[in-house]
Amino acid sequence: MMCAAMSLAFMAEKRTGNSGWIDVVWTFGLGATGCAVALAPFGAGPSARRVLVAALVLAWALRLGLHIAGRTRGIVDDPRYARLKRDWGAAKDRQMFRLLQMQALASIPLGVGILLAAHRPSPSLDLQDAAGVLIFVAGLAGGALADRQLRSFARDPAHRGRVCDTGLWGWSRHPNYFFECVLWCAYPAIAIAAAGYPLGWIALAAPAFMTLLLTRVSGIPPLEEHMLAKYGPDYRRYQSRVSALLPWPPAVAGKG
Repeated sequence: MMCAAMSLAFMAEKRTGNSGWIDVVWTFGLGATGCAVALAPFGAGPSARRVLVAALVLAWALRLGLHIAGRTRGIVDDPRYARLKRDWGAAKDRQMFRLLQMQALASIPLGVGILLAAHRPSPSLDLQDAAGVLIFVAGLAGGALADRQLRSFARDPAHRGRVCDTGLWGWSRHPNYFFECVLWCAYPAIAIAAAGYPLGWIALAAPAFMTLLLTRVSGIPPLEEHMLAKYGPDYRRYQSRVSALLPWPPAVAGKG
């Protein structure tokens, strides 16, 4: 399903010239795939858990997908992908298609985490499911708050040309990414059983992979490169006093 979704993302990018739609399609594609694997009628777990996990996936996809879609409508192109297209030159179409199919395959650990959570073979919903929901809600609400604060800051004409360093953004340079990582911890929280379900431990790959993706691959590195080019010394000063990911008081934050 994700390979088909990312083929659609490639066509959307080609038609509009705006690579921001890639992340919109990826989010909704993973949401649809996650709901499908969660609701698949196999395993010994209760149907209520499958429905619960599917509902979590749907809530994530709608919140994040609609947010990215709104942001994409207000830009000409996503600066991260725009730079790649410039670097690729005449080979950009072939390279872009290859990249998007790699993104489809890279979503496998996330889908596996969803699958293992939905099909944990305990007879009924329990406190473990409740803990997973609480973690999910904390991640979803924190990410929504971070996005809202950034959007409000950017809309204020008095902040034109300034780096957002208020609210959560004064404690973390990427609070939205931090809460995204928190959100994905919900699935191993639901999946890992004290006994009888060793496969549940594999669900830890979902938050681990999301953290790796955001901190080392397609999240912080290209975004910070763009921000340095846009804001120069102001952003370097911001980097020197505010933590990259983990929210931390700015007076004692390092660069981690």
